[in-house]
Amino acid sequence: MSQTLQLPLDVPAIQQLLPHRYPFLLIDRVLELEPNKRVLAIKGVSCNEPFFNGHFPGNPVMPGVLVIEALAQAGGLLTQVTHGGVAAGRSFYLVKVDKAKFSRMVVPGDRLELEVTLKRMIRNMALFDGVARVDGNVVACAEIMCAEAKE
Repeated sequence: MSQTLQLPLDVPAIQQLLPHRYPFLLIDRVLELEPNKRVLAIKGVSCNEPFFNGHFPGNPVMPGVLVIEALAQAGGLLTQVTHGGVAAGRSFYLVKVDKAKFSRMVVPGDRLELEVTLKRMIRNMALFDGVARVDGNVVACAEIMCAEAKE
């Protein structure tokens, strides 16, 4: 699968790899992808995001849990490309988040860079290090574990 991918990946290509859809697809573009190693993806944070209506009126801030979810989706992309993914009938789900840290708020107009590195695969589980940046500055980081769904 990874041999046929042309970078950068746009939303239609991403939707071929991930089951997420609006309003929960949190990746707009994939700039770099090394199967079994790392991925660099982008989320353009628009003032039109539905979560800004209530978080917070007059002072919009992207919820930290959604920054972590965006990192997990980037990890999911890496896993799908590495292991045959949706086309092979495999689905992975977020099962654990450790060492999450938030150092800056993400606001409308930010370009969220999502860099995820595969630490290891253990049977049907993948462990990732994720770092989210805006303008080169770290805004959040976490260790993320995803597991393949048992069908």
